[in-house]
Amino acid sequence: MRKVMLLTFILVTLFGITINCSDSTDIKMRNPENPVVTIKSDFGQMVFELYHDVAPAHVDSFLARTDEGFYDSLLFFRVIKDFVVQTGDPLNNGTGGAGYSLKAEFNDLPHNAGTLSMARGMSENSAGTQFFICLARNFKTESLDGKYTVFGQLLDGMEVLQKIGSVPVQAQSHGEMSRPVEPVYMLKVYRSDTDGNPLK
Repeated sequence: MRKVMLLTFILVTLFGITINCSDSTDIKMRNPENPVVTIKSDFGQMVFELYHDVAPAHVDSFLARTDEGFYDSLLFFRVIKDFVVQTGDPLNNGTGGAGYSLKAEFNDLPHNAGTLSMARGMSENSAGTQFFICLARNFKTESLDGKYTVFGQLLDGMEVLQKIGSVPVQAQSHGEMSRPVEPVYMLKVYRSDTDGNPLK
């Protein structure tokens, strides 16, 4: 066992090989006062803690759109294996939003597997409703640290996230190979407890 652990450490250190955990049940709430949401997808549900203590404006915006049903039935329109899955666009092509932008709330939290972070354009203050979920911790997601606003973390449903992140993809209109061949939907997003039960 010690030899396996040592080999794993060497591979990760030297080659940036990513090992994804398929079970996130050991992830605890960072702050019990933070709100929780559940995203129901075609592959099952994922439960997230939202870091209101770190990025309050982003979390408030996310919850406001959640409460009005903005995110329901939107596509995961961008999937890049071992990197991110992206959604939150009413146009489902990466160009849409809700007509407003948020001031960046960059922080020192890393982009790990299951990290919830806000997508943006070239401007640091151009985030709106589009967000992405990281599939792994590697050199690609590490490059996002401090440049995008981390506002949450997956608590439960890593296996669901990895299924979404492994679907076959085809070229987007701009050429990037990231458009799921078969549509994958966020069926519903709602406030919940840590077990995914809707709050009354």
